[in-house]
Amino acid sequence: MIPDTPTPDTPTPAPVADATDKETPHSGLAVLTAFVKNFPRKPGVYRMINAAGDVLYVGKAKNIKKRVGSYLHIDRLPGRLQRMVFDTHVCEVVITHTEAEALLLESNLIKQLKPRYNILLRDDKSFPYIMIPGGHEYPRIVKHRGARTKGNEYFGPFASAGAVNGTLATLQKVFLLRSCTDVVFANRTRPCLLYQIKRCAAPCVGKIGHDDYLELVREAREFLTGDSRAVQTEMARRMDAASAALQFEAAASFRDRIRAMTAVQAHQDINVMTLGEADVIALHRAGGHSCVQVFFFRGGQNFGNRAYFPSHAADDSDGDILEAFIGQFYDSFTPPKDILLNGTPPNQAVLEEALTIKAGCSVSLAVPQRGDRRKLVDHAAVNAREALLRRMAENTAQRKLLEGTAEVFSLAATPERIEVYDNSHISGAHMVGAMIVAGPAGLMKTAYRKFNIKTADLAPGDDYGAMREVLTRRFARAQKEDPERKLGQWPDLVLLDGGQGQLNAGLKVLADLGISDLCVAGIAKGPDRNAGREQFFMPGREPFMLPPSHPVLYFLQRLRDEAHRFAITAHRAKRSKAIGLSLLDEVTGIGAARKKALLRHFGSAKDVAAAGLKDLKAVPGISAATAKKIYEHFHPEG
Repeated sequence: MIPDTPTPDTPTPAPVADATDKETPHSGLAVLTAFVKNFPRKPGVYRMINAAGDVLYVGKAKNIKKRVGSYLHIDRLPGRLQRMVFDTHVCEVVITHTEAEALLLESNLIKQLKPRYNILLRDDKSFPYIMIPGGHEYPRIVKHRGARTKGNEYFGPFASAGAVNGTLATLQKVFLLRSCTDVVFANRTRPCLLYQIKRCAAPCVGKIGHDDYLELVREAREFLTGDSRAVQTEMARRMDAASAALQFEAAASFRDRIRAMTAVQAHQDINVMTLGEADVIALHRAGGHSCVQVFFFRGGQNFGNRAYFPSHAADDSDGDILEAFIGQFYDSFTPPKDILLNGTPPNQAVLEEALTIKAGCSVSLAVPQRGDRRKLVDHAAVNAREALLRRMAENTAQRKLLEGTAEVFSLAATPERIEVYDNSHISGAHMVGAMIVAGPAGLMKTAYRKFNIKTADLAPGDDYGAMREVLTRRFARAQKEDPERKLGQWPDLVLLDGGQGQLNAGLKVLADLGISDLCVAGIAKGPDRNAGREQFFMPGREPFMLPPSHPVLYFLQRLRDEAHRFAITAHRAKRSKAIGLSLLDEVTGIGAARKKALLRHFGSAKDVAAAGLKDLKAVPGISAATAKKIYEHFHPEG
């Protein structure tokens, strides 16, 4: 993988351009003219930056001097690029060995910097995988999201957590592999419920031998890598053998496992068993917008699909959008050997070379013209069209709701970003604050934030104090990171879950921070806390209600309920984590085995904390040094 800054060469120092003509309409053109004189005729990446230091555009080139020089012919450029050139104050260059390395670096920088004039892939969620961890004599099978560690086996990617969960459920039915943690596995004394419902072979208590369990792991690998027919044939042979030997219970078990495998294979829309490892990518455009649909196929199985809505200019070609999408999309994970498209990228050979470098094996881009592969691409294109139509319809309805919200709260313009805040706790314990965000595209879940309440002297259940802390942290950070409000991170409307008290708390925080131009409102359930009778509170205005049938009322209720759901989810996660902790977890050097020995000897963590030094030394497996460490932890002044 190419790092953020390529190792072949260091960035070429950018010449200092004379910006005395900064106020003229062609100041950016003069700056580029001065820079191009010193640019090399080598492959690399260039960045156009405005006077405020914001990156306007990131581009790659086989010949930097020639590519950037093309911007000097200002009359040949579309209006959008003319504006970009006029705004350019500095042009920076990074030289690479090859054009393929330049493409990889370009994709990396676009994802990091999100330049205004580039085609942007906004959805950058990591994909889930199925993982078989290494280093254990009885490997387990789990869902994994995040960085991949050497020594573990990964299968995927899957389009969603739902696709992974469905496959894991099938794998448990078919191969009976364990899913418990190593700690739980080491401490089991009898089979768990998964064994009782025939979802695990219970290797933890010796219900299956080591070699037999590893055979199940091998079969699961074959299934995930596409050799499911061979596994199914072998199971059918074993079922017949068990039946012939009058081992009907074993035969029934094989029968159920075969049925589970057959169900997975029957879910495929098209027979793609010969496809192997491939992604199918199709683009559809309408109304100045586009959707890119990606289907994941691994071992002939459909691992799900996901729709993307890249940001681009109206005059960008289909090929340019596909090329930019593919470059940014595969920056996060390894591309498959085959990528099927419904359009040809303009630099297909360079893109294939870059993806081959990324994957460490040959990667092919193809636009199939006939056969099953063409059917797959057409199927993806139909899904892209339907997803785009739904998106455009939803955006139209969402825009009307936002316009209605502006009218209700007397906003100067239609809000582009609404932030809703709520708190959750039980009697003041494990208090969490939550922020959800909504905009023209609906709920912006990547912008959600949770806040663990940290104020030490906060009274239990002080919702006003919690709201003050949340808003202080949120907007103090916004003032620091985006003081000019150019990054789209400042809200047009702040909605607080609560009445006049919460509103007053929020207004005081903003006043203390010197922020006076944000619209802030409170939403509280009306008499008897009935939904539909909500009251709204705003500074300088009497509390008011909306008619029960008002569409904006329902919209605001959904936002309030979403904030409440998100806050409760965060609170429950924090509470569950705290419940699972023991006093012994705080003692350095006490692992699962020693903790188990202490609890068996004393009965509870509380009794361990109260025990004397001699009693701790008497515990089997606890050395004198460890006993002293435990004692000093609970008796720091002793």
